[in-house]
Amino acid sequence: MEDVLSEAERARARRFGRPELRSRYIVGRCTLRAILGGILGAEPARVAIVRGRRGRPMVDGNQLDFNVSHTRDTAIFAVTAHARIGVDIEHRDRALNVDGIARKFMSPDEQAMLQGLDGEARAHALLRLWTCKEAMSKATGDGLGAPFRRLDVELSPAPSLRDGPHPYDPARWRLLPVEMSGGYLATVALWHCAALP
Repeated sequence: MEDVLSEAERARARRFGRPELRSRYIVGRCTLRAILGGILGAEPARVAIVRGRRGRPMVDGNQLDFNVSHTRDTAIFAVTAHARIGVDIEHRDRALNVDGIARKFMSPDEQAMLQGLDGEARAHALLRLWTCKEAMSKATGDGLGAPFRRLDVELSPAPSLRDGPHPYDPARWRLLPVEMSGGYLATVALWHCAALP
């Protein structure tokens, strides 16, 4: 299986201290290469994955964009062309400090919406908001440096970005909720930026 990985990927796999983390990384990268190879009509080992701006992985010389998220033993892979894509997955039974996370990462309107919910509905709404924001931050390459509190996401009737600073201009974003079996939920964020960085 490892023969489809690049030398840099094999070196990274060797740095994992725990065998289960190493195995998860190898399976994930091999799966990603198989998906990209199938789309591009290339052998998985020949897909040139390089680091772009901000260290974000990309397919060299191609408009194809991809992103991966995993939690526990489940992963989600997202691929698109002519846009930037981010994805985040979480498990519903994750232990959460809803109030603390809301204060630190949610906009005032989001915090008010969460205050009107209780129990499981409140935790589920927080996770959905989080997956929206995390997916957008992965699309831009901002990661945890994204201005989460300034990203104002509306969940009803469907997730959408209501407000945010550049480059989080609402007209350029589409948020797609993904309901999954086994208690997982995910969000895919599509960023239609003027130029792909």
